[in-house]
Amino acid sequence: MTRSILLFLLACAAPASAVVIRDDVPDIRYRMPASEFPALADLPGEGHGVLVASQWVLTAAHAVSWQPSADVVVVAGTPRAVQQVVIHPGYKKPPQTMIDAALKSGDWESFFKFLESIDDIALIQLADPIPDVAPVPIYEGSALGKIVRIMGRGATGTGAKGHPLQGPNRTDLRHGYNRITVSAGRWIGYRFDEPPKALPLEASIGSGDSGGPILVAVGATWHLAGINAWKRGLVIGNAVHPGRYGETSYGVRLAHYADWIEQTIAADTAIAELR
Repeated sequence: MTRSILLFLLACAAPASAVVIRDDVPDIRYRMPASEFPALADLPGEGHGVLVASQWVLTAAHAVSWQPSADVVVVAGTPRAVQQVVIHPGYKKPPQTMIDAALKSGDWESFFKFLESIDDIALIQLADPIPDVAPVPIYEGSALGKIVRIMGRGATGTGAKGHPLQGPNRTDLRHGYNRITVSAGRWIGYRFDEPPKALPLEASIGSGDSGGPILVAVGATWHLAGINAWKRGLVIGNAVHPGRYGETSYGVRLAHYADWIEQTIAADTAIAELR
């Protein structure tokens, strides 16, 4: 199996063309300038993260676990040296035998159940703090039923046709909106609805959007409710067809990991003060 297909299966974390959109809305309406959300981080090659403290970027574990060297990330258009990557101890890569069996049989339930059971979250510590970019606060309430904003530079396409598994995984930055239908335990999720049920800028993630933000508006400020991780693409025959209307995308629910995030950042700060 190629790396591109594996990365898609791991929740569209590896880059493709950036956010899947409605087929009846012009693509230009989904484009956004990077300056509109400077806390978005670009990982090497593909995938994203979000600045949550002046020296820390939050991302999906699978978005960094495959990287031979994640020594630089780009935040606000500037390359930033990485000091360390901290992957949650509950993260596991899916066994190759499981992937091979699903590809052969077309039965992906065991694979999806495996994804549901892992802690797909990681923190990237930068070598130096970023003083001129405001970190994004973590959302503390329940996002169930709320409209959220997503964004990324991964694979793109429309809900009518989906996006190709082998397409480019880093392209122009796009954003869109959806409504949270799942918010429990590790996961927060939303369904890609077809018009006329869809929101005006309804969207879903594409391959390469993993680690990107799921944002909830709190007054005039965006808070981070989750980070994009994986999705249940439609299975037709033995093949997965990503990006079609009807698929459900899942992100890591950060309220579930608030203690781990806080303790990881605080522990390293305490160690640094002792040096």
